[in-house]
Amino acid sequence: MTDEVAIVGCGIFGVTAALALRGRGYAVTLLDPGPIPHPLAESTDISKVVRMDYGADETYMALMEVALDRWRAWNASWEMPLFHESGVTFLSRSPLAPGGFEHESLGLLRARGHPVERLDARAIRTRFPAWSEAYVDGYFNPAGGWVESGRVVAQLVGEAERAGVRLLPGRKPARLLEEGGRVIGVVSGAGETFRADWVLCAAGSWTPDLVPWLSPELRAVGQPVFHLAPEDPSPYRAERFPVFGADIAHTGYYGFCANAEGVVKIANHGVGRRMHPDSTERTVTADEEAAFHEFLRGTFPGLASAPIVSTRVCVYCDTWDEHFWIARDPDREGLAVATGGSGHGFKFAPVLGDLIADALEGADDPVLARFRWRPGMRPSRGEEAARFHAR
Repeated sequence: MTDEVAIVGCGIFGVTAALALRGRGYAVTLLDPGPIPHPLAESTDISKVVRMDYGADETYMALMEVALDRWRAWNASWEMPLFHESGVTFLSRSPLAPGGFEHESLGLLRARGHPVERLDARAIRTRFPAWSEAYVDGYFNPAGGWVESGRVVAQLVGEAERAGVRLLPGRKPARLLEEGGRVIGVVSGAGETFRADWVLCAAGSWTPDLVPWLSPELRAVGQPVFHLAPEDPSPYRAERFPVFGADIAHTGYYGFCANAEGVVKIANHGVGRRMHPDSTERTVTADEEAAFHEFLRGTFPGLASAPIVSTRVCVYCDTWDEHFWIARDPDREGLAVATGGSGHGFKFAPVLGDLIADALEGADDPVLARFRWRPGMRPSRGEEAARFHAR
């Protein structure tokens, strides 16, 4: 008899898990409040960064080397490419120094054989003239770029349905169904019961609503996102304005080249502000917009007067150390959790599904040790350089 898995959440964690588990022979039901892609999900927007650059962290870089090859393979299999390999650049307002994100990323990339290009102040002015003279050092990595994230989710959902995954939008999970210490299903807000051998909670920032004992370990944090429409988008096309991190450990700002519609997206990957994903305060504040304009004046003066055509608050599901949380619940048979994207999960999409399926099956994978069930851990600093802060 085929094991049945009910997956709660159709973001990038949930849909990649559905594809992987279906490929391993499981009967898979995918539940989501909808619409899909969900407009409030962390996965949803016009773009997400794809990069190998992780400072001195070789585990993430090695994992991203595999993911990048699979992004390219996905592109080749899709009718339209959704991964755009523009390259990525990380620039600094001071000379690169040991211990800094850019310095450590550059060193590890070179050690692993990647042809990155070091950029001094003159090279920055020549190659990427939209940048201000405040930026004096950094590098360009031709491997990486960006993906059309909302469209990727829609593409993978279609593939899951064609593979035989049962997709049930419009079902908002209300609680887990437990019996004798084992999770045996999910109950929707409308009272429908969906029984399964395994329940995988991949609900992103909504995970603590369904798995409340993880509330101390997971936090929903909002980050401001800005979409600009410069009158002349040509200086911001990929060849002159690739995906970037702007002295990111100090500013938190990163962004994208102009897309086909001429829109330049810039967002902050910083401390953020705590909020529930359904919060009515999920709008960019006047203070966040003022800080953004100050950043533009000092970094991209040509964009300082460009109109902001839209904004959103991207709500992350954070773990304390900003590593993913992909593991079985050791206290409840039949339950696994895949969440904690912490603002850097989407780029791993091509490898996430197999990681999640391995965790559910109890595979011995050294990478999963980092993403294990780890209640009570409170490191003073997280994984991402832009977000180092005492908590």
